[in-house]
Amino acid sequence: MATGNTKNQWQSSIPLQVLKGTSNSFSIQYEGKKNEREILDLAEQTKPDFATYLFENHTQTQHFKKLFFGDNFLALSHLLNNENVKGKVKLIYIDPPYATNSVFIAKNQKDAYTDLLTGADYIEFMRERFILLKELLAEDGSIYVHLDGNAVFEIKLILDEVFGAKNFRNFISRKKCNSKNYTRKTYGNISDYILFYTKSDNYTWNRPFQEWDEDKILKEYPCIEKETGRRFKKVPIHAPGVRNGETGKIWRGMLPPKGKHWQYTPEKLEELDKKGEMYWSPTGNPRRKVYFDLSEGIPVQDIWLDYLDAYNQNIKVTGYPTEKNLSLLHRIIETSSNKGDLVLDCFCGSGTTLLASDMLSREWIGIDNSTLAIDTVIQRLREEWIFDFEIEIHEQDEEKTAHNIAFVARRADVLN
Repeated sequence: MATGNTKNQWQSSIPLQVLKGTSNSFSIQYEGKKNEREILDLAEQTKPDFATYLFENHTQTQHFKKLFFGDNFLALSHLLNNENVKGKVKLIYIDPPYATNSVFIAKNQKDAYTDLLTGADYIEFMRERFILLKELLAEDGSIYVHLDGNAVFEIKLILDEVFGAKNFRNFISRKKCNSKNYTRKTYGNISDYILFYTKSDNYTWNRPFQEWDEDKILKEYPCIEKETGRRFKKVPIHAPGVRNGETGKIWRGMLPPKGKHWQYTPEKLEELDKKGEMYWSPTGNPRRKVYFDLSEGIPVQDIWLDYLDAYNQNIKVTGYPTEKNLSLLHRIIETSSNKGDLVLDCFCGSGTTLLASDMLSREWIGIDNSTLAIDTVIQRLREEWIFDFEIEIHEQDEEKTAHNIAFVARRADVLN
C-alpha cells in the first residue's frame, strides 16, 4: 500500500487545489436528536436512587466492584455523581444491541434481551449513552464498541461526533465464527467489528504481541550471523519522503534513494555499522540487521482471527446468547488499561468483561437491565470464587425493587 506524503512535497507545476471549509467538525441530523447539553442536564436532574444488596459473606475491601441492575442511562447518570468514577474510568468495552429488530433467547429457552430499536431511535439511544460515557472516561481512557455490519457505520459517525474523529484509532475486524455454507446469494457472514476510540492523544497503550511460530521465524528472519549464530533479517535503512535535515544528507558517499530519506542520522548509521549491525551486500548496498532474539513477538494488527465466540469453540459457555470470547476481552483489557484501573461495561450481558477484569486485577462496573443477564453474571462470578462485589438495583417502584432484591437474594443463597 502506498504511503502518503505531506502536501509540501508536491512537485508538479500544477498547483494543488485544496478546498477549505469553515470547520473540520461535522454532525449528522435525524429526527429526535437532542442537544448534548440537554442530555447531560437530563442525567444531572435524574439522580436515580439505587438500593444496594450485599451478600451475607461480603467483606468490605478497597476494591471497586459494582454490578448495576437497571436501565443503563439511569445507572450512568447515577455514576456521574460519584467523584470516584466520573473522569476516572480508564477503559470502556460495550457489546450493545445491534439494531436487528429481534429478540434473543438463551440456551435454556429463557428470554435474554430485546433488540427492537432501529433507525433514528437506535442511533439516539446509543448517542445519549456515549455522551455520558465520555464524561465518565478518564483523559487517558479508551472505549471499544463491538458491533456488526448492521449498524457499525452509522455508529462510527456518532462516535466521531462525540469523541472526535481525531480520536478514532482502529476499525478492528474480528472473525466471529467458522465458515458458513450459505444458501442465499451472499458471502458468508463470519465477521463483526470493534471500533476503538480514545478520549485524547495521551492514552494508555500496552502494545500487544502474538507469539512467533517456527514457520514465521524462518520466513521473517532467514539469515544467520556467522560470528554469533544469531538469526536476523535485513531491512532497508531509508523511508519514504524527502527530508532536508540530517536524514537527507550524504552518508558514506551516498544520498538516500530519490524521494526518500535515511531512517537514522548519518551519525547513528555510523554507530550501527561499528557495532556490526549493518549488512553490506556484494554491490555495497547497506541494510540494517534486525535480530530475532530482540523481538517481543508479532505486533497485533487490526484483523483478529483467533477469538471466535464461545459457541464456536470447545470451551465452557454460560448459555447467554451473545457471550463473547474471554480471551478477546483479556487482549483489550491488557492493552488499554493497567492493574488497578477501572473498567466499565454498561451492556455487560453474561459478564465476560467483568470476569476478565477481575482476573487481570482491574476494578470494574457492570450494568444490565436483563434479569437473565444479572442471574448469569452472579452465577459466573461466584463460580469463579469472586464474592467481593456489590449489586445495586434501581428503585423504579417499591414493588419492583422488592421483587428484584428478593431475586438477587435467592440467587445468592442458591450459590452459597
